[in-house]
Amino acid sequence: MIKTSALRAGKCRNLEQALSDLQITEYLQAVDGWKLDGGSIMRSFQFLDYYRALAFVNAMAWIVHAQDHHPEITLSYNRCVVRFNTHSVNGGKGGISENDFICAAQIDALHENAPGMPGALA
Repeated sequence: MIKTSALRAGKCRNLEQALSDLQITEYLQAVDGWKLDGGSIMRSFQFLDYYRALAFVNAMAWIVHAQDHHPEITLSYNRCVVRFNTHSVNGGKGGISENDFICAAQIDALHENAPGMPGALA
């Protein structure tokens, strides 16, 4: 069983192999609200307004920069959609790796606990 706390404390590293479908299913159980969407994992975050959504994106940027693992982000007035996959695994063909779940768990923690994020909606 994958522990959310272990993912939140994790550090992204160079990986060569993507996770199997079974492993992805196990990891998805550790990150609330994330789902498999094609070759990525994704989650949509809802906010009261654009200012709060943008503040979340800026705070998230600090996390992913520190991990050196960057998502695809779609920002609209009161919503932010985040998608992760790992381009470097499987000989550069890409896939989903543990790094994607480490960042997902850390972004969840930001959404749940970050000061200055009033108006974040579950």
